[in-house]
Amino acid sequence: MPKGLRRWYGGGEFHFITCSCYHRRAFLASARRKDLFLKILEEVREKYEFMVVGYVVMPEHFHLLIGEPRVGTPSLVMQVLKQRVARKGLAQLRPKGLISLLENRMPPAFWQPRSYDFNVYSRKKIIEKLRYMHRNPVKRGLVESPEQWAWSSYRHYWLGEEGPVKIEG
Repeated sequence: MPKGLRRWYGGGEFHFITCSCYHRRAFLASARRKDLFLKILEEVREKYEFMVVGYVVMPEHFHLLIGEPRVGTPSLVMQVLKQRVARKGLAQLRPKGLISLLENRMPPAFWQPRSYDFNVYSRKKIIEKLRYMHRNPVKRGLVESPEQWAWSSYRHYWLGEEGPVKIEG
């Protein structure tokens, strides 16, 4: 494990996880790739049996609020999620010539190597993290209000809509 990086698992707490695309490139900018991300997240959620409390997919990063999986650890879940999204996401980028035309090569990675994992231990922190996630597209100027962003769990909470990822919270 890298020096100074600590992960706390096994306490049954929720985890607020943030992962960024390589060099903050907007690999998740298209609706198609954001939809792909959510489809794969649901597949991984089912396989590793963990609770998703909230999410938002932004053009160059994502945030998740999840419970600990019944199978494996949050680190394993993130590894599998990121690998599957990278494999399929890069395949989508390649034929369109969207990958670094100036460099004329694929980037060395789809994701930054690490992710930020914050243990969430209280109802107050859960609400704080959900608000932060759901306001992210508004803060960035992508939409005027959270319900306009299709790639977050906000519509589940606000409108009771079922989305591509099962939300438990």
